[in-house]
Amino acid sequence: MFIEELPSPPRKRQRQDQKKTSKPKYEPRLFVPFRALGLITNHLPFIVQTRSHKGATDGPRIHILTCLGKSWALWNGAKMDLLFVGPEVEEQISCMAMNGDAVWIASGPSVIKYIRGKEVSRLVNPFGATLSFIIIFGTQLLSLTEDGGRMFCWDLGEEVLETTIKFDNDFTAISILHPATYLNKVLVSSSQGAIQLWNIRSQSCIHKFTPSSLRSSLTLDHSAITTLTQSSAIDVVGIGFASGEISVYDVRTDELLMRMFMEGGSVRALGFRSDGQPIMASASSLGHIAIWDLNEGGRLLHVVRGAHDGAISALEWVPGQPMLITSGEDNSVKQWLFDSPTATPRLLKIRSGHHSPPHLIRYYGEDGKQLLTVSRDRSLRCTSVVRDSRSFELSQGSVNKKANSLSIPVANLKFPQITAISHSSARTKDWDDILTVHSDETFARTWSMQNKKLGKYSFGFTDATKTKGKERPSPLGSAKSVCVTACGNFGLAGSSTGAIHMWNMQSGIRRRTFSVGLCPPEVAGRFQTTAKGTKDRSITGLVTDSLNTVVIASTLDGTVNFFDFHTADLEHTVILPSAAVSMMLQRDNGLLAVVCDDMIVRLVDIETRSIVREFGGFRGRVLDITFSPDSRWLITTSLDCIIRTFDIPTGRLIDAFRTPSVATSVSFSPTNDFLATSHVDSVGVHLWANRAQYTEVAFQTVVEDDIAVVDLPSMQSVAEDEALDSLLPLETRVAQVDVFSTPPKLDGDLITLTLLPRSKWQTLLNLEVIQQRNKPKEGPKAPEQAPFFLPTLPGVETRFATEPKKDVASQKSTRRLEQTTQNVDSVFLQRLRGDDVNGEYESFFSFAKTLSAAAVDLELRSLLTLDSLRIFINALTQRLLSHQDFEAVQVFIRVFLRMHADMIISNGELHDDVEKLMKVQHSESQRILELVAASLGALGFVRDTL
Repeated sequence: MFIEELPSPPRKRQRQDQKKTSKPKYEPRLFVPFRALGLITNHLPFIVQTRSHKGATDGPRIHILTCLGKSWALWNGAKMDLLFVGPEVEEQISCMAMNGDAVWIASGPSVIKYIRGKEVSRLVNPFGATLSFIIIFGTQLLSLTEDGGRMFCWDLGEEVLETTIKFDNDFTAISILHPATYLNKVLVSSSQGAIQLWNIRSQSCIHKFTPSSLRSSLTLDHSAITTLTQSSAIDVVGIGFASGEISVYDVRTDELLMRMFMEGGSVRALGFRSDGQPIMASASSLGHIAIWDLNEGGRLLHVVRGAHDGAISALEWVPGQPMLITSGEDNSVKQWLFDSPTATPRLLKIRSGHHSPPHLIRYYGEDGKQLLTVSRDRSLRCTSVVRDSRSFELSQGSVNKKANSLSIPVANLKFPQITAISHSSARTKDWDDILTVHSDETFARTWSMQNKKLGKYSFGFTDATKTKGKERPSPLGSAKSVCVTACGNFGLAGSSTGAIHMWNMQSGIRRRTFSVGLCPPEVAGRFQTTAKGTKDRSITGLVTDSLNTVVIASTLDGTVNFFDFHTADLEHTVILPSAAVSMMLQRDNGLLAVVCDDMIVRLVDIETRSIVREFGGFRGRVLDITFSPDSRWLITTSLDCIIRTFDIPTGRLIDAFRTPSVATSVSFSPTNDFLATSHVDSVGVHLWANRAQYTEVAFQTVVEDDIAVVDLPSMQSVAEDEALDSLLPLETRVAQVDVFSTPPKLDGDLITLTLLPRSKWQTLLNLEVIQQRNKPKEGPKAPEQAPFFLPTLPGVETRFATEPKKDVASQKSTRRLEQTTQNVDSVFLQRLRGDDVNGEYESFFSFAKTLSAAAVDLELRSLLTLDSLRIFINALTQRLLSHQDFEAVQVFIRVFLRMHADMIISNGELHDDVEKLMKVQHSESQRILELVAASLGALGFVRDTL
C-alpha cells in the first residue's frame, strides 16, 4: 500500500508546493498600510446595547455596533467616540449580534465570537454555505443560510451544532425574530411575504401566517418582508414590506391590528417607543423617517424627509428614553431627540463621513493633523488624522431648514461637487482661507475653516465695464482652477475662457486681472486649432510662489505662462510637448510639476523656466501628484492602480505598489509621516506610514516585476499586541553598515592593530627601567610626634594604647590551606586555558588588553609550569595567524622570551612550539612590511604627482 502511494504525481505536487512556499513575501519598501479614516457604517443594520450600572446618575450606557465591511466598530453612544475596532475577516460581514461582552459576526460560512476585539471562538456551517442572518436566542445562536433554505441552532455553552431545520422550497427565510415571552419559539419571515412560527426544541412548524392575512385585502401583490420587529406590547409585532406597507400584527390571535403605508420606497426598519408612549417610527429606502401615533389607529404625525442621504439600514429606540438612533447607507449614525410625544424630532448627535468616494484630498495646515476631503456627495469635509471625533462637514448654510420647509431631500439643495480647491492657513483666524470651484459654475466660493462654514464672498468673472451698442458681452465660462497665495491675502481663479482674476480674501474686491493672450503660433499649428479656438484658452492650473513675485498658469493647449504678480505682465511662456492637465508647485524649492496628456509628468524650474525632469512609465492617465515636504520625492497616482514615488535628484523610480482599486487623489503630510490616498470604491481616506521617517531605507530602482498588490489600510484594532504587530513592517530588513565605524577585523589580507595607545606597550617593554627610576632614595621614617587621634590609656599620665603582638607561630597557615592556594589559577590563566586551542583566543586577548602594564608583567612571570608556557606560546601563534593585534603580540613575545628564555632552552618539549611561532612571526612580519612599502609607494606617487 505504501509503495503504491509514492508514484511520480505526488512528487510533482510536492515540488509545486515548495515553489509556492519559497516565493518571497512582499515587504513594503517605503509606505506601509497604517489605518483608514472616515469609516462609520455600511448598509448592514447596527446593534444597540444598553447597560445600567448601580448608582449611575447619567442613565444607562449605550453601545452601538456598526459594520465596516470586513471589520466592525463599537461606538460609545454618549459621546459617539470609538471604543473598539475588530480585526478584518476573510469575507464580507453579513450580520452581527451582541451578547454581553461578546460580539458575534457572520462572515461567509463562519460565525466568529470576539471579546474586546479579540477572536475567541468560531462556529462553522457544516454545509459550507454562506450565512446571511444570526440572532442570539437565550443560550443558543440561530442562523440562516444565504439561500434561505436552512436554519441552524448552535449551543453557545458547548459551541456545538444542535439542530438543523430545512424549510420548504416555496419558503425563503430572510430574518428571525424571537417574540417576547415565547419559550423556544421564533418567527421566521420570508421573501415571499409569509411568516412561520417554529419551535426550536421540537423542530416543528407551529403555525404559518399567509401573505393575505398579514396584509390588507386591498393590495394584490405579495411583496417581500423587509423588516420584522417586536413591539412594546406582548404578542404584537411590526412587519414592513418592500411595497411600503406597514402592518401591526397580533401573532397570538392571527389578527391584523393596523395597516399603514409609507411613501418613498420600501420599509427598511421599524421601531416602537418603549417609554410608555404609543409611537412607532419607520424608515424608508429613500432616507425618510415617519412617526406614527398608534393610539389614533396609526395616524401619521411627522415625516423627516432626507434624514439620511441614502437608504436607512436600521432604526432603534433607546429603552426608556425619547431617543431614536438611525443609521444609513450614507456612512452616518444619527441620534434624534423627541422633546414631546407629538413634537418633530431634532437631530441631537451625529457621526458621519462621506457617503460617496472622495475624489480630492489635501492636507490642511502645517501640523499634518487635518485633511480637506471633497466627494461627489457635494460636501466639503475636514477629516481629523488624530481623532475621528474631531472630523466635521463645513456648513453650506441653512440647508436642512430649507429642505424641511420645501419637503425635499437635503442633497437637492447642496452645491455642485467641488472640482478644485486651494487654501492657506496663514490668516485662518482673520478671514476666509479656503477657495473652491464647483462643477459648471462661473464663480469661486470662499470657506472659513475657523468658523466651519461657507465664507462671505463669491468671486465671479463678470466684467465691471458695460458693453456699448450691439456688442455682445464676452462669455463667462466655467471656473476651472483656484489658488490662494501663501500669505493668505489673495485668491486667484481661472476660467475655461482663459480669464484669470485676483481678489482680496478679506474684502472680496477684485485687485488684478491676468491675460494669457492668444495661442502661440507653434502651439496653434501643432493642435490645429481654429481662429475661434485660439481665443478661449482654458486654464487648467494656477499657482503662485511663496514670495508673491510670480503667477503661473497652465493651459489646455500645452503652455505654462509666467506672469509678474504686481504688474500682471506676461513675462515668459514655456511650450510643452502635450496638453497640461494639472500642475502643482512646491513653494520651498521652486519646482513645478505639470501633468501632461501624454502620460508624462514634467518638472519645470520656475527660476530658469525650463524643463528639468520628465517622469514616465505610466500605463494610464495620471490622476494626481504630490510632493514630499523635503522636496525630494514626487508621488503620483494613475489609472493603472499604481502609486509611484520618484526621486527628484536622481530621476529614478524608487517605490511603486499596486492597490486593489484606483487611487483618485494623493496628499503627503507636511510632517513627512503619512501619505493619504482616496480610492474609487471606498468612502474613507487611507493613510500609509512613511518608513523613512522611522528607520533607514535603502532605495533601489524599481522594475515592473517588483510591483506587488498591497491591500488598503483598514481601521486599526486597539489591542496592544495587534498594534505592535502592525509596527513590525516598520523595522529594517537588513541592518545598515555604518561607513564611519571601524570594524573589529579588517577583511582580506590586511592586518588589524589593537588601536590602543602606543604608551601602553612602551611601558610594558620598559617596565623594569621605569620601576628602577621610580624607586625611592630613602626608606620611610617614623613620625616625630604621634597624631592626636591615637588611642590612650586611662590615667593621670598620657600613655598610648598599643596592641599586643600576636604569636608568629599561630599566624602560620596550615599545610591544607597552602595546598588550596597553590591550586587556584588567576583570571589571566583561566582565560588562557578556556579558549579553543585552534581558535583566535579572542576572549584571552580582550582581557589582556584591559590589564595595566604591571599586571601583565606579573601574570607573565606567574607562568611557571611547562603546560602554561606551551599554552601561551600557542595563543601567540594563533593570534598571529588571525591577522589581529599585531603590535600587542610583538610586545608579549619580547617580554615573554626575556623572562622565560632559560626555561625554554633547558626544556626540549617547548622547542617545536617555539619554532612554529618563529615561522609564523617571520611570515606575518614580511606581510606587514610589504603592506607598509606599498602604502609608502602610493603616497609618494601621489605627492610627486600633485
